[in-house]
Amino acid sequence: MGNLQILLRQHVGAPCEAIVKAGDRVEKGTLIATPTGLGANIFSSAYGVVEDVQEDRIIIKPDEEQKDEFVPIAEGSKLDMVKAAGVVGMGGAGFPTGVKLGADLQGGYILVNAAECEPGLRHNILQLEEDCEKVIRGVKYCMEISNAAKGIFAIKKKNEKAVARLREALKDEEAITIHLLPDIYPMGEERAVVRECLGIELETTQLPSAANAIVCNVETLARVTEAIEERKPCFSKNLTVIGKLNGGNEPHVYMDVPVGTSVGELIERAGGIDGVYGEIIMGGPFTGRAVEADEPITKTTGGIIVTIEFPDLHGAKVGLLVCACGGSEERMKDICAKMNGEVASVARCKQAVENKPGAPLKCERPGNCPGQAKNNIQFKKDGCEYIIIGNCSDCSNTVMGSAPKMGLKVFHQTDHVMRTIAHPLYRHLRVSKQVDQLPEGK
Repeated sequence: MGNLQILLRQHVGAPCEAIVKAGDRVEKGTLIATPTGLGANIFSSAYGVVEDVQEDRIIIKPDEEQKDEFVPIAEGSKLDMVKAAGVVGMGGAGFPTGVKLGADLQGGYILVNAAECEPGLRHNILQLEEDCEKVIRGVKYCMEISNAAKGIFAIKKKNEKAVARLREALKDEEAITIHLLPDIYPMGEERAVVRECLGIELETTQLPSAANAIVCNVETLARVTEAIEERKPCFSKNLTVIGKLNGGNEPHVYMDVPVGTSVGELIERAGGIDGVYGEIIMGGPFTGRAVEADEPITKTTGGIIVTIEFPDLHGAKVGLLVCACGGSEERMKDICAKMNGEVASVARCKQAVENKPGAPLKCERPGNCPGQAKNNIQFKKDGCEYIIIGNCSDCSNTVMGSAPKMGLKVFHQTDHVMRTIAHPLYRHLRVSKQVDQLPEGK
């Protein structure tokens, strides 16, 4: 195990403040940084010595031998233990779970985001296949803490083994049901989860609490269970490593990886990079970002993807269609540069809303698109030969309704990933946006 770089910002809110110094001995579960505002406790993920405390991270040199034991959090109420353990949303932006569960739902819903929507990622579904009981106990704890009357697992119908495991485990649970999702992106967006499960369309400024609901990721619920039952701090991460690796492009799932482990170390564990590659992505194909091998994983890291090389556009003019469901404008420009294209025009998906200046874009109706012809006309007017899109399944479909007719050649920002992992490219929507549900959710 190489040095661990534990970032001081692994959650929504301000960075935490280090409470250790260079030379301090730490154990697995030692509290090393605390919130300065909205945030969550950060713990050492290994036995070792603090080598350095920098502005944005704590560097720990791990011992060669690592014990399984950890420093437990203090006993307290279930909510206090979730807060003390530093549990955050393990599949998104990292909102502190203790803050989220502090709401009184007055008989509302805990919605389990089991969509695992980013193509190629596998760890949440594997968790349900192998130990869904731990997740179900987490749902029950969250229902108790937040005064929710019902729990709903939102999971794609295609994940037949996980659905079967859930059906068996939930057959006697009157208050917890299953809602099946179509295999389209972005069914894992939390407002899409609310819409699909409850039939409520939230505004871009509204949180699930406006629908009397809390949305939690599968791994988050497992960590809630660990905090309450084992008094275990949140210092490890489940994730998927996939891509252009020696041995093939099948996903490698690693459970309980120490937070702060480098991307490169995990790639080597998965077999190492197979020859020349395009880029390394941390996160998913749609919302991830390009990183170097020395980048450390955090509580919110879901995937590490090594891609094939990019095609060469030989300086051709490119239009960028920026979508709230995909990469930011900065990420799209990065991809264009790696393809040797010249950005000639930038447009936003007509449903992408910027609620505050500089804030991440939000989609008005995630997964449902009214059409993109106007943007394609603008790209043609601006002399573009190619367009790069980052749209969801439905928006990509609407782009394809007009772009080729105008002579525009389409790339999706995920193409190099999809080709790497042998996944269909995002172009035409060939599956229904509606799926049949289980009788009474069971």
